Amino acid sequence: MRSEFAFAFMDCEFGGLDPELHDITEIAVVVTDYRLAEIASGEWKIRARPERITAEAADISGYTSEAWAAAPPIRQVLTELVALLPAGKTVVPAGQNVRMDVQFLERAFRKCGIANPFDYHVIDLATLFYAWSLVAGETVAALSLRQAAVTAGLIEGAVPHRAMADTRLTLEAFRHYVGRLAPRDRLDAADSPGPCAHDRPG
Repeated sequence: MRSEFAFAFMDCEFGGLDPELHDITEIAVVVTDYRLAEIASGEWKIRARPERITAEAADISGYTSEAWAAAPPIRQVLTELVALLPAGKTVVPAGQNVRMDVQFLERAFRKCGIANPFDYHVIDLATLFYAWSLVAGETVAALSLRQAAVTAGLIEGAVPHRAMADTRLTLEAFRHYVGRLAPRDRLDAADSPGPCAHDRPG
């Protein structure tokens, strides 16, 4: 049943793009039920090895060794993340380009010897945004979070590259486009004033 699902909207910041060469530096998760109502959230900086963080990645995410000095190790963060998830639910990862986050997390769970709590399916905002563009007859310039959010009227400028900010913006955009994909006959019915008195039988 659909009520057995929960969704973990997430964003991770990394020291680079290769899970074998770079560390996770930040994780944010907003857990929702299947109707996209928020039920839990968590945000963590993660102790990372400076040699596994590129200068470009640090500049994008705001990472500095000073700001991350008190960050907990990855094992502790993953343990707290698992505890945050609802018991007895199939928890599906969701986000913007979430497959990248999943790859890093899968490696981290494996290295720490912690069972991966997430379902093998993923739900991606880029796919939803593209589906909306087809239904709406709109041409989109990119499938990025920024493009989806700007098109939805949620932001006007740049997207801040911080884990929780990106996670919440992704969820907000997801809710926006799900609402715009309601069946057309239902939308038309909602907009219709209904039959006039002289049109009714009797």
